[in-house]
Amino acid sequence: MNAAWSRIPDLLAQHILLTAAALLLGLAIALPLTIWSARNQAVARVTLGFASLVQTIPALALLALFYPLLLLMSGLVGGGIPALGFLPSLLALALYALLPILRNGVTGLVNLDPAVVEAADAVGMTARQKLWLVEAPLVVPVLMAGIRTAAVWTIGAATLATTVGQPCLGDLIFAGLQTQNWTLVIAGCIASAALALIVDALLGMAENGLRRRRRVQVWAALGMLVLGVVAAIWPVLPTGGAEKRVVVGAKGFGEQYILARMIGHRLENAGYRVTYREGLGSAVVFGALASGDIDVYVDYSGTIWTNEMHRTDTPDRAAIVKGVGQWVAKTHDIRLIGPLGFENSYAFAMRGADAKRRGIETLTDLVPQSGEMNFATDLEFLERPEWAAVKRAYPLHFRSAQAYTPSFMYRALESGKADVVSAFSSDGRIAKLGLKVLGDPRHAIPGYDAILMVSPQHADDQRFIAALRPLVNAIPADAMRQANYMVDRDTDKVSADTAARWLERRIGLASGK
Repeated sequence: MNAAWSRIPDLLAQHILLTAAALLLGLAIALPLTIWSARNQAVARVTLGFASLVQTIPALALLALFYPLLLLMSGLVGGGIPALGFLPSLLALALYALLPILRNGVTGLVNLDPAVVEAADAVGMTARQKLWLVEAPLVVPVLMAGIRTAAVWTIGAATLATTVGQPCLGDLIFAGLQTQNWTLVIAGCIASAALALIVDALLGMAENGLRRRRRVQVWAALGMLVLGVVAAIWPVLPTGGAEKRVVVGAKGFGEQYILARMIGHRLENAGYRVTYREGLGSAVVFGALASGDIDVYVDYSGTIWTNEMHRTDTPDRAAIVKGVGQWVAKTHDIRLIGPLGFENSYAFAMRGADAKRRGIETLTDLVPQSGEMNFATDLEFLERPEWAAVKRAYPLHFRSAQAYTPSFMYRALESGKADVVSAFSSDGRIAKLGLKVLGDPRHAIPGYDAILMVSPQHADDQRFIAALRPLVNAIPADAMRQANYMVDRDTDKVSADTAARWLERRIGLASGK
């Protein structure tokens, strides 16, 4: 519990920095559009329609869409535009904040008492004077209600910024969901909810002061809000003399969290300042490495072979690792330091008793019975080239196919909601649950050696490479399974950092900390 709560201050500061910036950007865009829309019905239809359209896009999808868009823009201008982390999160959340501000502001201006507006015209006020002296004071209380709604929405949606590499309270929630560490989930939810309630209460106090024309109350509320934001984000603001942080990337499951911490420990011991960007998707994390948004991470040779290189052949594991190393160096200037010593391959698995009863040993045996079965996968598998390759080799036709986070995928198998899963060969739950891993006699699935790769910026950094090289071929598969199970098991689970330190001791690379 203490480890979970100890992470909150830094993540809360990052969360506040992101949401405050997004809300301010949203206001800067929405307020001029509000005035223009209130004066022109055609503009109002366009702006309100666009803001409403944005709201129909799930926040997670909106965040993800900004990643390739920013990558494209960066390529067009010769680089320099970060496609991961703060910028895509800022832009997506600012767009998400537009609708309530626009809608309330336009509604307030359009529905002002015509007699008041006519009186302002009668005394000879200019359009600007009328706006600032008459319309704005009357509309601001209504507008504040929209700003309160936008603030709460933004704080909640910001938890999803984890998926594009922005540190926030969502880090706790996503890590907890992936490892079923409910302490992390609760910590993240409580912190996010508390932040939303405090901000809403202060904005509500300001709104009430505006309605009652109590300037002291308004300034007190806004002052507390500003002071709170400054105090919270001060520790994470960049300082000119600080050494550049090294960013360790990770995908969104327990093994990746463990390996990221092992990498981080090695780099910290070598004198680097380390930060983590976890919960990234396969395509996002590779692109982030190529563009320098992250500096190092562990991928799997088969993933690069199929997803990035678009290869459909399946040579032996060593040939795939060699081919991947040559390709990433030639096309992206990425350096593959080497394999870590174990494979984490996709592997179709069933409950052992069911496989025995049905006489299923391989995917070939599964084909004629697949129509009676439900299939559960991780969130990516059904859209990956590996699934297409498996279907080409084995004409499987499941009754249903449902995607889950990895932890809940195994839960579905345990509960009987699924009969077959796309498991991971280094997962400790395979042995724990007594699962039967089905053979792949047609070799549809390539090798998936865990491989350590660094960004172009560090490809020739000998100090950096030397710190990580001891990990090459150092982690046996059984040790990785045990570490994974320490994080994934239902009871007595430990944090990814604790599992990483256990694994370091097991393989003789303990840092002594």
